[in-house]
Amino acid sequence: NMLRTTAINVIRHFGVVGECNIQYALNPNNETYYIIEVNARLSRSSALASKATGYPLAYVAAKLALGIALPDIKNSVTGGTTACFEPSLDYCVVKIPR
Repeated sequence: NMLRTTAINVIRHFGVVGECNIQYALNPNNETYYIIEVNARLSRSSALASKATGYPLAYVAAKLALGIALPDIKNSVTGGTTACFEPSLDYCVVKIPR
C-alpha cells in the first residue's frame, strides 16, 4: 500500500491524465524506496500491467485523451464496472530484466 500511495501522490503532483507507470527500487529490509523512473505514457510495461491486472490501460487512456471522464468509461474487460474501479489483486507481478 505504501508504493501505491506514493504512486498516487506522484501522478497528482505531475498532473498526469491517462496511463502512467512508476518504477521503484525497494529495500526489503527497511522499506526504503527510490523512484527510478516515471513514464507518463503507454510503455512496454503497460502491456504487462494490463495483462497482469485484466485492466484495459490503453483503451481507458485513449478514452481519457478524448475527454471522457473516468466514471463514464465502461471497463471493456468486466463489462459491468466502470474504469474508475481499481483492480483488486491477491498476487504480485514482477518484471525481471533478461
